[in-house]
Amino acid sequence: MKKLLLTAIFISFAGVAAFAQRFAYVDTEYILKHIPEYNSAQKQLDALSQQWQKEVDGRFAELDKMYKAYQADQVLLTDDMRKRRENEIIEKEKAAKDYQKQRFGFEGDLFKERTKLIKPIQDRVAKAVQAVAENQGLDMVFDKNSQVTLLYASTRLDKSNDVVTRLGYKPGTFAQ
Repeated sequence: MKKLLLTAIFISFAGVAAFAQRFAYVDTEYILKHIPEYNSAQKQLDALSQQWQKEVDGRFAELDKMYKAYQADQVLLTDDMRKRRENEIIEKEKAAKDYQKQRFGFEGDLFKERTKLIKPIQDRVAKAVQAVAENQGLDMVFDKNSQVTLLYASTRLDKSNDVVTRLGYKPGTFAQ
């Protein structure tokens, strides 16, 4: 009976060991900070975003002036004039919102620019992560900064520096 129990325990441990997988994680935010092209692209995107935001703010400020002028003049206007001014304000508001959506909306100009500048860098990082995983015999690599919740991770599993090195940069120093 003891022999049968020991054999069953041995088989179950052997089965678990046969299916053991090797996991690791990387910190893509940390990796991207080491890439000068990424930092440069981020600065470009920030500058574009600020410029476009000023333009959007200007359009809404102009709209606000029109509305305040309309409110001040409203009692002096005929019904026809009031309708015309209201329509002007509505059209101006629609144009301002459309412009804002064109610049900042889903698949807007900022999204397209971000894709053009950042996606090639992200693709390089993904290829480097894959190469590190294959070279080190890893089965899965998680991103510490993604939607996956990582409750604990041993630092020996962190392969971020390996990816930075694979990309040709020196770990531990951020590009500025």
